[in-house]
Amino acid sequence: MEPNVRFWITERQSFIQRFLQWTELLDPTNLVVSIEKIEKSRQLLLTHEDASGSDLEDKRVQEAWKRSLSTVHPDSSKLIPGPFRPAALLPFTAPMVFLSMLPVKSLKSMILPQVSFYTYSTVFNIVNGNASYDRRPHESILVGAGVIASSTFFGLFPRLFQVRFSLNSILSRNVIPVVILAQLSGMNVVASRSLEPLRGIEVMDKEGSVIGYSRKAGTKAVKDTATSRVVLFGTSAFIPEVFSYFFKRTQFFLQCPWSLWTLKLSCTILVMGLMVPVSFSVFPQIGRIQCSELEKEIQSATEETELFYNRGV
Repeated sequence: MEPNVRFWITERQSFIQRFLQWTELLDPTNLVVSIEKIEKSRQLLLTHEDASGSDLEDKRVQEAWKRSLSTVHPDSSKLIPGPFRPAALLPFTAPMVFLSMLPVKSLKSMILPQVSFYTYSTVFNIVNGNASYDRRPHESILVGAGVIASSTFFGLFPRLFQVRFSLNSILSRNVIPVVILAQLSGMNVVASRSLEPLRGIEVMDKEGSVIGYSRKAGTKAVKDTATSRVVLFGTSAFIPEVFSYFFKRTQFFLQCPWSLWTLKLSCTILVMGLMVPVSFSVFPQIGRIQCSELEKEIQSATEETELFYNRGV
């Protein structure tokens, strides 16, 4: 069985345990760990199949799990490219979220932040989604290009109205952009991983044996991940806006107007720093689904009452 899958199946963790686990996996050093070290860690886990995440006395095993879980895709057992590993989400998207929420001076000033954010989000979702179904490279490219174009268009659409009609109310300037960002982040996951509900993803028993491919499991995996993205980016955009609203009414802001952007950027990074592990921990990495909820052909292929699937990140 793939070590990462074995870990998430055997380690029945609570939300708090998953949160603490993700705070370790999101360590920025996991972005630059060498391939040689990753291969040695994987070899250690493969030769010690009884090694579990609770082997705290063995620092080698603990470090091996950290490297494997943070750098290797559980479906394909291939290395995840450094810029799209889970630990890269915060440093790449926090500045993009900050720039996307800046006041609109002209539509041109908003194009680059929007294109950058949705391009990165789309590629991140495709790379870290479920990879157990048949998917050709050109299909991922076509789907990704369409998702980037549509997400960027809908992200810029309310800004276009704001510039065209000189809308300057709190609703149009602060509230609507947050709602749009949160909803489009969720829809970006649904669209970029749209092949999973269509073709079905692998469902397996507790031993890791594949029972079949389920479209219902694929739908659930995409839905749960999309929900976590709405929570992540909605909260990360909303809280800095609230802080900024009250900060503008302080005497300090009147004396130092430039300090608003420093506060807003710092607040965005701090909130996202907390919300990234929270959003990854809301649902288990390896999801569980009752066999009775799956297709009839899968129910007839096993006597298990509960099956497992990779939710993706």
